[in-house]
Amino acid sequence: MALDDDIALLARVPLFASLGGEPVRLLAFSSETRELRAGDILFKEGQAADSGYVVVEGSLVLANSAGLADRHATRGALLGEIALIVETLRPATATAREPCTVLRIPRTLFRRVLSEFPDAALRIHEDFREKMRATTADLNRVGRLFGPDDRR
Repeated sequence: MALDDDIALLARVPLFASLGGEPVRLLAFSSETRELRAGDILFKEGQAADSGYVVVEGSLVLANSAGLADRHATRGALLGEIALIVETLRPATATAREPCTVLRIPRTLFRRVLSEFPDAALRIHEDFREKMRATTADLNRVGRLFGPDDRR
């Protein structure tokens, strides 16, 4: 895939869209392309996560041991958004359903982009703040479904 195609794809990923042109260009230029065959495992549940992955072509299935419904990731999906910011563990196993191409974006690269482009870092900070507000509101709504005796 050409660099311009990678830039265009990354610019459509919600987290990266707010970065702007030059930061996205640096991510695209510095990311690592990985090819997977059907059945290949990209990462396993419980592994340390030091990067995010953007699906370029193909699809992956995400499954975890908690028995939650499998999810599918297709072109443009970002896997491991939180891993770009903080140390965390993979919450699921990602397996290629078909031949796939992904872009690996290491946390160190993402942090470099944020340090070199402070305005972009501020936009990302605001995006995460809004996501946290929405998540907190969702949790509060769910919490109200349970009575005080159910919250133990």
